[in-house]
Amino acid sequence: MITAYCMKTKEKNVPMQDAVITKTARGGYMAQGNDGKGNKMTTMLGEAAALKAVADGVAKKAWD
Repeated sequence: MITAYCMKTKEKNVPMQDAVITKTARGGYMAQGNDGKGNKMTTMLGEAAALKAVADGVAKKAWD
């Protein structure tokens, strides 16, 4: 499961729903989703964590 900081509610480690992982221009990975209450969230991930989330079916891949 991918967790992130919610800027709107100021909560840490909020589980991300409907996550979509994209590659940044510099080669990093970024997950974007929501917290289930309509608040958008974004977090940066390492390559291993991003590929594991895609393989586990937790997130969708938005490249290739």
